[in-house]
Amino acid sequence: DTVPAQSRADGVAVSATYSSSVLVFKVGEITLDARFSRDRYSADSFIEAAGLAALFTDFDIRAEVAGSRSGRGPQPDRYAHVERTGSKVRAVDVDLSGSVAESVARPPFGSWGVPPASDADRTGVIDPMSAFFALSDVVSERRDHRCEGRIPVFDGKARYDLRLEDGGHERVRTRAWRGEAIVCRAFYEPISGYDPEDYPSDDALRHPLVIWLAEYPEAGLYMPVRLHTRAGFGGVTIEATRLDVRAAG
Repeated sequence: DTVPAQSRADGVAVSATYSSSVLVFKVGEITLDARFSRDRYSADSFIEAAGLAALFTDFDIRAEVAGSRSGRGPQPDRYAHVERTGSKVRAVDVDLSGSVAESVARPPFGSWGVPPASDADRTGVIDPMSAFFALSDVVSERRDHRCEGRIPVFDGKARYDLRLEDGGHERVRTRAWRGEAIVCRAFYEPISGYDPEDYPSDDALRHPLVIWLAEYPEAGLYMPVRLHTRAGFGGVTIEATRLDVRAAG
């Protein structure tokens, strides 16, 4: 759906569903609801196992974020997620309103990583959800609309960078959107807050997450419509199956 140009001052609401698959097998589903005004944003998402994966694992993650918008991109105030695996549940709250991000986990982590994320590591960071909204600002703020730069991310324990490389333009077709998209390659660069057994493999670090961003000019947004990584067996593809961008009164 398109959004009247005048609605950008009043706000834009985004409602989307993404389906993830390995080879031809569906393994997960993601729902996202977000709202953007001239100077604020908020969003919540839900990730759950689906299809073939649901036969082998029982997990879901619910996350939410709220913050301000400025010429420096999204500036989150608070990020929180609740992760459930079977009967185990952990809630993580991250306060990003100060100069140094502070997080609380319930129940507490057994370890904060080797080494844990330092105060310096947690300065000037954003959360994982805001990182995807930051992609839109990275592209829209450049005159050539190239996807280049670096996004510092802290998820409540792990601190990493997303190093962006431009991949040009490609025509893409999903159930939710078709047309020419900007291709962005995001390389995952871990910094701190990882336990040795959780540190990404060389294979995972070698292959970028490739993101196809579709422009919604009336809303002033670039939204991911497809994501793909070659890491792991067969790689993982995530595609938008529903993407609704509309004026929010």
